Amino acid sequence: MEFDLEKYTPVPVRYELRYVMLKKLQEGEDPLPDIQGRDETKQDLIRAVLSGCHPYLVSREGTGKTRLAESLAKLLPPVPKIKGCPYNCDPKWPEEWKCPACRGEDDHEIEFIAGKQRYSRIQGNEYTNEAKILGVKDIQAIVKGESPTDPRSFIGTGVLRGNRGIVVVDELPAIPTKVQVLFHPMLQEDRIILEEYAWERPIDIFFIATGNPTGFAHVNRIPEPLLDRLELIPMSLPGENVERDIMHRERFRVTDDFYQDGEDDEPQEYAHITPSSLRRRVAAPWWIIDIIAKASRYTRDCPNIDRGASIRGSIKALDHTYSTTEMRGARVSSLEDALQGLNLALRGRIRLRADLMGFDDRPSVIMARYDEVVEDVMHYAVRDVGERVLAGVEVGLSDLARETEDLLYSEGGVNEGMKSHSAVSEVMAWMDESAPEASPHLVGELEDQLRALIEGADPATVEEYRLSGLEFIANALVASKAVAAFPNAERAFFPKRMES
Repeated sequence: MEFDLEKYTPVPVRYELRYVMLKKLQEGEDPLPDIQGRDETKQDLIRAVLSGCHPYLVSREGTGKTRLAESLAKLLPPVPKIKGCPYNCDPKWPEEWKCPACRGEDDHEIEFIAGKQRYSRIQGNEYTNEAKILGVKDIQAIVKGESPTDPRSFIGTGVLRGNRGIVVVDELPAIPTKVQVLFHPMLQEDRIILEEYAWERPIDIFFIATGNPTGFAHVNRIPEPLLDRLELIPMSLPGENVERDIMHRERFRVTDDFYQDGEDDEPQEYAHITPSSLRRRVAAPWWIIDIIAKASRYTRDCPNIDRGASIRGSIKALDHTYSTTEMRGARVSSLEDALQGLNLALRGRIRLRADLMGFDDRPSVIMARYDEVVEDVMHYAVRDVGERVLAGVEVGLSDLARETEDLLYSEGGVNEGMKSHSAVSEVMAWMDESAPEASPHLVGELEDQLRALIEGADPATVEEYRLSGLEFIANALVASKAVAAFPNAERAFFPKRMES
């Protein structure tokens, strides 16, 4: 596809990644084929990308954290930049977004930067300082007469070199805590602050951090405001079969192309990204949203949790729920989608009681414990929202349980089956009309359509909506002890209680 600068519109890197990731998922491709095994890690990373969030990959050394970050850069399409600009200024950016050297000119020559060029890595250690992260004074410019406090006498390094791309900070906890705070405005406000130059400038990056677990040598405390802006993703070693395959592929070999830049990749196409191609086209019914909100709030009162989730945890949990729904090609969120969203959002934003952690310091074991506690909290949220629904309808619980079981195990559609199941139909009708009045804005456009125009909506989407409702009713019945369980019910997910 030929590039047309007139039609081109710049978009943030996180939008580009979301666009390419969604496209590959919709086409049935693996977005990260360079990474074998570690499916849970890949799923969480994809979830974070679709939500526009910054991943923090945690594991011991040698598990492929950096390779996973590099594989994201390969997804980025080529984009135009002002020729010769070291900070990759876009020719269509507003003046305040451009670096001092690129401002004031309208007729720029352009060149293109491909995905693998849109990558900057900062190696964290105890000597990492502002100079490695942001930049240094340009002595030559000062000698030629530029003021030491003029931004034109400044040479950007790590983050600025990665502008309009992916910036990976390897071993974030190895960087002194007082230096880590430099990343806070980048993630909070999309800008860097150079106090010495009285200069704030916007920055467009997708930030990825990697690190070893707490307890390793050279691990410093990560400030909580910074950690609250990262999605913590554990990364384990691959299974034995995958490791054997990696051994064969990565072994030392003599080749005749050792001066070439890696393997021969197919030429990338320019991406024409529009707002409509990025928008969510999924819905989370009000009961799913209520469960997410309650689960996040319950972490602040749970006796197993020393520090509960922030409000950002609730926001990100809903975002990641939507992303999980997108990942499986669905339109309506389920309880399992909500659990995946809660796990990713909360595991880095809560702190468990020390006595729950045990003596095993493997990240996979630690994170599994966090996820176990989050699922336990979600169980209580499902129970409490379910109690409200069952209290609002006048149907016999035994009849409701019998009809729910019949629909769960039948092969027919739930929406069609409701016509012959009056108790389920009555509860579903109540649920259609009972979004909490205090928060009607939480209900999305798609759910408004489903509830108001159920007969005219897309039948496949209506079926997903009804199945989500039936799954919730089944959970409410189990929580109320109206039925002990629905064993092997493949059409429904039930969050588990934590074993004592």
